Amino acid sequence: MKRRLAMMLSVLVVLSLVLAACGGSKNEGNGGTDNTAGNGQSNAGGNTEISGEIVFATHRTDLVDNGTYDKYVSEFNKQYPNVKVKYAPYTNYEQDIRVKLTAGDAGDVLMIPTNIANSELGDFFAPLNDLDIFDQVRFADFKAYDGNYYGVATGSSTNGIVYNKKAFEKAGITEIPKTLDEFYEACQKLKDAGIVPIYINYGAQWPMGQWGRNSLAHFSGDVNFENNMVEMDAPFQLDNAWGIGLNIVRTLIEKGYTEEDLATNNWEASKVEIATGNAAMYFLGNWVINQIIEQGGAAPEDIGFFPFPHDNSGTVNAVLGPDYFMGVSKDSKNLEAAKAFVKFMIMESGYDADSGFIPINKNNEPTLPQMAEFMSYNPNILESVPPDSRFNEIANKAQIPFTGEEIQQAAVAKDLQAEFDKLNQKWAAAKKELGY
Repeated sequence: MKRRLAMMLSVLVVLSLVLAACGGSKNEGNGGTDNTAGNGQSNAGGNTEISGEIVFATHRTDLVDNGTYDKYVSEFNKQYPNVKVKYAPYTNYEQDIRVKLTAGDAGDVLMIPTNIANSELGDFFAPLNDLDIFDQVRFADFKAYDGNYYGVATGSSTNGIVYNKKAFEKAGITEIPKTLDEFYEACQKLKDAGIVPIYINYGAQWPMGQWGRNSLAHFSGDVNFENNMVEMDAPFQLDNAWGIGLNIVRTLIEKGYTEEDLATNNWEASKVEIATGNAAMYFLGNWVINQIIEQGGAAPEDIGFFPFPHDNSGTVNAVLGPDYFMGVSKDSKNLEAAKAFVKFMIMESGYDADSGFIPINKNNEPTLPQMAEFMSYNPNILESVPPDSRFNEIANKAQIPFTGEEIQQAAVAKDLQAEFDKLNQKWAAAKKELGY
């Protein structure tokens, strides 16, 4: 498996040399906004048998605002002229869409919330087997249950340090940090130069997940770490992946290496801060690179990407994982239209390339130049594995949302062990109640 992934990412590097994501806005999801596209009236030909209006719920409010989704829908309507697509953009997607989904008002096409157990997917989503694409996409089995596929990944990415090269130059950083101590040293140099070393976007909440669940495999080197939690009564420990991530971000906050105003949601503004070099780094996936360039205004050559050295071993990990999975609500009154839109978005729209993802379609070539630099540091390549459905069952019963909220609290708590004790108590009680 590792050999196959290394080969795939090596190809990515070569292609990148030759050729050398989750925004927020003022829009709020409401089950269909004034942002509409594709009424089909000006298009001729195509599949006219499939028709109807569908609502597309999305976390990418930036793509609604800048017209990118309009471009996709315009192309979609060339094939399906009688399908009208409306957008429902959400700035706080995970929390808001869960409420909508429970009420049966989440729209027709949507990104599947991360807290739904695979065994419960059929309660909310329609099977997508008839799309006939699951032999062509990566992570095909991640949202499958009992022979049915309920979601398809919209892209693939790996977490790392996205940085502004000019900010590093201004701070006198001549070498990329290979260890955690070197990373802290670089942060101090940036701070001394009047640059915010790393923007963690504490106020936006969801980016804080990078220091917890999103990076458990990265910090532990074990792609089964999250799945193994279902066998543990006390998975939150200071000396495991949870402790590693929390201790690092707590250190960053304590030393003043992060944005000064933690409480305010500055996600969109932070892209400009990184692009201009007022802030130097993000710890996020490669998907954010294009957003810094296109929305922040950075020159492509000024933005780099390197593996995050979470310890002093000199070995760095790169976990290849899926982004959001796109599904179709089982309550959709226009299932065929919704399914057609999903297939188009995954296989033809170019959404993954535009978002800076490693393509989810195995037949498509990667185009992100910054991955060449990332791979030049020879990270240990790990591929995510399908999730154990019991994890979300336990998490839901324990009322641990894993939306970044738990990391927000732990990152600024006076006593991290006390925070972990609370989480462990809820986790163990939920396991016992569920019989696990």
